[in-house]
Amino acid sequence: MIGEGAVRTGLRHPQQPARLRLALEQARSHLKRRALELAGFLLVTYVVLKLVPAFEQALHALETASWEWIVALLAVEVLSEVGFVFAWGRIVDPDGLLAGQGGRRMDQHVAWMQLGGGLVLPGGTWGGMGAGGVILHRFGMTTEVIAERQFNLSFLNTCIDALALVVFGVGLATGAFSGEANLLLTLLPAAVAGGAVVAVALLAPRLAGYAERLRAKHAKVAATLATLSAAVGDTKRLFHRGAWTPILGAVTYLALEVTVLWLSFRAVHADPVPAFPIVVMAYIIGALGGSIPLPASAGTIGGVAGMLIVYGVAHQAALPAVLLHQAIGLLVPVIGGAIAYAVIRRRLGPMHLGDAKT
Repeated sequence: MIGEGAVRTGLRHPQQPARLRLALEQARSHLKRRALELAGFLLVTYVVLKLVPAFEQALHALETASWEWIVALLAVEVLSEVGFVFAWGRIVDPDGLLAGQGGRRMDQHVAWMQLGGGLVLPGGTWGGMGAGGVILHRFGMTTEVIAERQFNLSFLNTCIDALALVVFGVGLATGAFSGEANLLLTLLPAAVAGGAVVAVALLAPRLAGYAERLRAKHAKVAATLATLSAAVGDTKRLFHRGAWTPILGAVTYLALEVTVLWLSFRAVHADPVPAFPIVVMAYIIGALGGSIPLPASAGTIGGVAGMLIVYGVAHQAALPAVLLHQAIGLLVPVIGGAIAYAVIRRRLGPMHLGDAKT
């Protein structure tokens, strides 16, 4: 991996405590924005459900949701995020550099802070460096290495999403799974996802050479292509070398995230509850709506709820279930990120203004 020497050298920098405290201040702003996003989401959701008559039934379903199921959803969501944390540690900090400098489980705390910052989004959506990247950079890891490893993690999650579409799409199309037989909603998404994975895998080795030829005139495009090529190569090596820990973490992250959505239907007393394969297909495809820059996670909510309705789920059940799932998905990372922030601050000791400016 490029930049390994720079990473090790930077992690021994004598000013690391002061630099890390500055990073924590920046990370705290990420957590505050995430908390405000959660508050905004709840407010907008309430106002919309109150003002739009067609949504009154959805609001009633949320008001009467089972607290027992909500507690279970929170527990499953925590396990889902733990899957992400393990995958993050094995890909973004594979050598345990954070733990070596910051103490035991430092990589896990930083991963939780990144989740709390909300810049690496569920469902395989591309994210930025986020709060975790800020901490890594302040430890001395170069921006190039951070970006490459974060991209690797996002690419792995995207590959898992694509493989899930293939497995469940083909399963539904062939009748192995019950729930939907329309080939446009089953085999077509599976073919598109599978074709994309194969195309990227075949083209990736050639992208590095093409990027070098473009570097002089189009540096940003060249960097993007080179990063994609490296991410594909690193992901292939994970499978070939049997490095199952990050793969298992990514699979756990997706599987339990979808499980939270599926169980949300039970929490809002939906009858019937859609089949799990349908929820998988609708979640992965609909989550692409999160790429649209809309407030209060409206893109993700509209995308997932819309796809569930396309797959035959009643809108009276789809909307409250998706809203509950989204609220749980915002609440757990914010709390987990805040706890991780407090733990790291406690390890560093009191922070003085002069330290932060160092």
